[in-house]
Amino acid sequence: MVMTYRGDDGGRRMPPPRPPAGRPRDHQRAQMMPLPGRGRSPYDERTRPMGTREPEYAPPPPPRQDPPRRPVDDGYPPSRPPRRRRWSFGKVLGALVLVFVVFLAGIWVYLEFSIKRVDALADYSGRPVAESGTNWLIVGSDSREGLTAEDEERLATGDVAAAGGGQRTDTIMVAHIPDNSTKPTLLSLPRDSQVSIPGHGKNKINAAFSIGGPKLLAQTVEGATGLHIDHYAEIGFGGFAKIVDAIGGVDMCIDKDMNDTMTGISIKAGCQSLDGRSALGFVRMRHSAATPRSDLDRVANQRKFIGALVSQIASPGTLLNPFHFFPLLSSAPDALTMDSGDHVHNLAGLAMAMRGISSGGVVTTTVPVTSGSAENWDKAKSKQLFDALKNDTAVPDSVIVN
Repeated sequence: MVMTYRGDDGGRRMPPPRPPAGRPRDHQRAQMMPLPGRGRSPYDERTRPMGTREPEYAPPPPPRQDPPRRPVDDGYPPSRPPRRRRWSFGKVLGALVLVFVVFLAGIWVYLEFSIKRVDALADYSGRPVAESGTNWLIVGSDSREGLTAEDEERLATGDVAAAGGGQRTDTIMVAHIPDNSTKPTLLSLPRDSQVSIPGHGKNKINAAFSIGGPKLLAQTVEGATGLHIDHYAEIGFGGFAKIVDAIGGVDMCIDKDMNDTMTGISIKAGCQSLDGRSALGFVRMRHSAATPRSDLDRVANQRKFIGALVSQIASPGTLLNPFHFFPLLSSAPDALTMDSGDHVHNLAGLAMAMRGISSGGVVTTTVPVTSGSAENWDKAKSKQLFDALKNDTAVPDSVIVN
């Protein structure tokens, strides 16, 4: 039976709930805590029993942390975050070296396929066998090929008819590069030397070039000296002057005033830079008071100039100066003629060996002769000289002529 009571208004009401005897238990308190994001706790003033306190707010427990998981070895290297690439000093230096090597290779290929070639060296019956060292035949041709009338007048070369068709040589040299520590030798053969020319009797040695070109000249030199010629290089009038002008002239110290009565070229005494025209006149001059020994003085001047020219070409002032280096590259292919079996690295080896001419690192001499006309060789001294070159031994001082 449900008990009811009647209020003042006569209505029937339910009795108020009986408050709990004490504080709610723990599980009840947990249910009364407010839920995150759900507003107020349901246990508020509207539902909290009278005589009790509002429960204190307890922060939520920290999130559960699982123990670290062991890495799984799936056979692939662990991934790394991408790193930003940076140019270190080593990489920059390596890139510069690579560019330099490619540049040198390009120059090498350019010269290798641009320099003119000729069949100058050939085997024949009775040819001297190769001995120690390497021998170059270096020829300065008086060919006017490719020169205009203005060039001939400017360089004072004379016309083609005056040169006998442009097929003679003003310069004939043998450069010997030893295989040991002996000094290299640059040997001049006077162009008026009387020697036997195969198939043409006895004549001046430069006539061999006029008769049969480089091949007959090489054979004549081999027969006269007993030396096996391994390489051949030739340069003409025009090419010689272009190379000198390309590097801005060659520095020379002239002892006496030089006035050539044949060409009209004059060179004052003193240290100066010779341009192409003056340099060509210097290496050809023999009709002057400064060259009383005629051809003997001329070949000595030729060796002196070659030493200065090679040293200047190999200097940093030429190789690192684009205004000299690139004109030199452009003029070299037209100036030089090499044997068909020769290559640029052979020419580079010759240049390296001849750098010491000016400093005394190269023996320079002329074939010993019997008179100032330089027509006949001294047989005994010449044999001593040629034997020293064949065997890579030091050239005796008694046979050196300068």
